[in-house]
Amino acid sequence: MFKYFTLEEFDCRETGENGIKEEFVAALDALREKCGFSFRITSGFRSPRHSREVKKPNGPGQHGKGCAADIAINSGRERYIIVSNALELGFSGIGIAKTFVHVDIRQTTPVIWTYK
Repeated sequence: MFKYFTLEEFDCRETGENGIKEEFVAALDALREKCGFSFRITSGFRSPRHSREVKKPNGPGQHGKGCAADIAINSGRERYIIVSNALELGFSGIGIAKTFVHVDIRQTTPVIWTYK
């Protein structure tokens, strides 16, 4: 169905549920193609019962809505390539951390942030 990913890669790590949106996986597939190197998903869908999602005061975040993933990175070069290509492809949420990049296709105001 997808060139680079299987839906099972996005299973919730705590409950095993999977509510990932196929539209999002297709966008992630396009990102992987454009980047030209493989990458590993460290967090995909999170069930509304996931420990991180239940703590959110406004309900589930983008992971809980099935339209976000965290991508493991190995270098600043990989981080740059992922972020620049995600912007070009229209990802609307990008979080930049030392060991991963969060990407999502939120329907609200586009945003970029860093993690402490």
